[in-house]
Amino acid sequence: MEGESTLQRVGISLGSNVGDRLANLEAACDALSEHFGALRLSQVYETEPVNCPPGSPAFLNACVELHTALPPQRVLELCLGIEQQLGRTRTGEYGAPRTCDIDILYYGTLVQSGPELTLPHPRAHSRLFVLRPLCDIDPLLVLPGQSRTVQQLAETLPNQAAVVPFPI
Repeated sequence: MEGESTLQRVGISLGSNVGDRLANLEAACDALSEHFGALRLSQVYETEPVNCPPGSPAFLNACVELHTALPPQRVLELCLGIEQQLGRTRTGEYGAPRTCDIDILYYGTLVQSGPELTLPHPRAHSRLFVLRPLCDIDPLLVLPGQSRTVQQLAETLPNQAAVVPFPI
């Protein structure tokens, strides 16, 4: 493994609204831990679907933070592989129900835009179902390109779909 100085702090969002949602998130965390070691975990939240087809079931959402020396593209490949292992099928329909959705929210302070990966995630700062779990990990985190903390962003968002703690 490369030297400690190359480790990057990486935030990942997890979501599931098909099947045993909690088991899907747990399996995703187990797989991420196998690849990256220790994870910082947020609480799990139940959230109303946002920008999903009518009648979509509620999501369970959480965030994890990890440290890695792997390049962002390799982290993305591993995340997509985990989604596939957990039964995610991409139908082409935006917001379609899914067993597991894994999004990279930030990779250190990297800002990049590409066809497969944009960092930070272009909508992370405006989604309460991302910001609330990030606040559990580090409320003082400032996403690249933002001037306010995730806590401040969460507090100032206009009314959004409900994001409530899920009892485990």
